[in-house]
Amino acid sequence: MERWAGRVAIVTGASSGIGAAIARTLALSAMKVVGVARREERVKELAAELRKEGAKGEIFPVQGDVTNESDIKRVMQWTKEKLGGADVLVNNAGVAPSCVLHRFRTENIRKIYETNVIALALFTRDFVQDLRARGVDDGHIFHINSTAGQSIIHNRGIYPYSGSKHAVTVMTEGLRRELVELESKIRITSISPGLVRTEILEVTGLTPDIAKQTYDTLPCLETKDIADALVYALGTPPHVQIHEITIHPTGEDFRSLL
Repeated sequence: MERWAGRVAIVTGASSGIGAAIARTLALSAMKVVGVARREERVKELAAELRKEGAKGEIFPVQGDVTNESDIKRVMQWTKEKLGGADVLVNNAGVAPSCVLHRFRTENIRKIYETNVIALALFTRDFVQDLRARGVDDGHIFHINSTAGQSIIHNRGIYPYSGSKHAVTVMTEGLRRELVELESKIRITSISPGLVRTEILEVTGLTPDIAKQTYDTLPCLETKDIADALVYALGTPPHVQIHEITIHPTGEDFRSLL
């Protein structure tokens, strides 16, 4: 990771869960991290914790809603003006409201695709264009994907979410091919975890008690596991393309989990 010291990463959804763990890990690895989230105050709290710990890097909290294209452009411009531009993009922001296909709420399915697919595509497009405009050819893009994007899992309510993650899987490979055609050395990596202990179950509508019971009952990953996988891929030599990392918790029942 030495070559990334002092360089800049943008992490979306940095206020909690996987995003917060990634932001923390990159800052501890001496990177400057633009932590993007709607709940900016939580990113500020994380930044303050890292300063107290004496982290070699730093987190710069920036309020932003990734489903708003103007916010994406504002984050990119802020990063360029204040930090000289980003070298790494982590598309972590994602949602998974329950969506039973024959009776879903319209706003739920819109939220899934606007956050998990469209925002990811827009941020990635603007990031790649910015890298090329600045002549940076060793950038790295990470899509925080899901094992739900690798197969069709029989679990009522998650089919639209699974569809959004299948789209991310295809878009990852599609961009890799486009970058090859451009003779670019920009790398892209999809990280697909199984069940991770985060706030996502509560956000989808489960009570805190039921969410805790689910995590305590089923094998699950911790957010640091995903952050460690990202650092591994980022730290490989420039000629190495880690295209996909799939992470299951030991003992996971593949028939019933995301």
